[in-house]
Amino acid sequence: MSVSARVRRAAVAAVGAAPPPVKRLVFGAPVRHQELTLHPDMQALLALMRLENPDPASTPISRQRRDLTRADRLVGGDQPIGAVTERQIAGVGGPIRLRFYTPRDLRGPSPALIWFHGGGFTLGDLESHDSLCRFLAEHAMVRVVAVDYRLAPEHPFPAAVEDCVEAWSWVYRNAAGLAIDPGRIAVGGDSAGGNLATVVAQEMVRTGGPVPRFQLLVYPVIDFTTVTQSRRELSEGFFLTESLMDEFTDAYLVRGEDRSDPRISPIRGDLHDLPPAHVVTAGFDPLRDEGEAYAQALREAGVRVTAVREDRLIHGFANMVGYGTAAPAAVRRLASELQRGLV
Repeated sequence: MSVSARVRRAAVAAVGAAPPPVKRLVFGAPVRHQELTLHPDMQALLALMRLENPDPASTPISRQRRDLTRADRLVGGDQPIGAVTERQIAGVGGPIRLRFYTPRDLRGPSPALIWFHGGGFTLGDLESHDSLCRFLAEHAMVRVVAVDYRLAPEHPFPAAVEDCVEAWSWVYRNAAGLAIDPGRIAVGGDSAGGNLATVVAQEMVRTGGPVPRFQLLVYPVIDFTTVTQSRRELSEGFFLTESLMDEFTDAYLVRGEDRSDPRISPIRGDLHDLPPAHVVTAGFDPLRDEGEAYAQALREAGVRVTAVREDRLIHGFANMVGYGTAAPAAVRRLASELQRGLV
């Protein structure tokens, strides 16, 4: 790690560790939206992000990808893990990299989570969500398999869906050799990854394939056909902006696709017979309302669902497991729900 990277990391850690009164003094009065108050950890981090890059949407995708990976090192912390290994599997569009996380003290076959990272179908990789995968593995005591699916604009829809379906199927077929209990495998993801996770579950039900035991959906992208109230009201100033969402959409959907296709907007699919789900949203996230609408739609289809809104947090909090107190506490709650879902 370079000197400048160490300085940035130390600065972010110091801000995260500062008491709330100090954050208020430095970063201003509380930020409120209707009845919600932004957590001081989030308010301080947003201020630092604006100093670092005031207009992410004008930044080339190549730099956005580097910045997302660097952010994992800044706010993800040093998360312990028993073992990390990698391998490649064959996909319809070329090799797919998988990264396997095994918790400390885990022996024998165990439940597993197949994790699809967020990043607007355009950003993210095995490095950008490494800290989160380590954290979930250790706190839920499950093996985690992270999937490095193809990204737009180089590989627009349906490349990511194809890779994620193939990764799920490969892990299920090879579960015994991976020390994974095939009857207790969850799919999960954050943002675009949450979209891909539930699309995989829907595709398995639709095609008669092996259905995941559980879905862990963290502020998922669910509906490309509707502009929700939270998207109208929270699309500026809280990390995920309207311009970024438009950029991601324009990179992912380039062939005039029908946006009501369930592989794009899973809320438009047949939700019957899907596995139980835990849906988490953030109070200050433009994707909040569509995630909550999906949880309700699942319930109406007879799916067992738990849903939590982390009122004071922003989109992206799941990656902040090494920053402050609010985000790590929220991700510990995620891990507990995952563990319960795989019992």
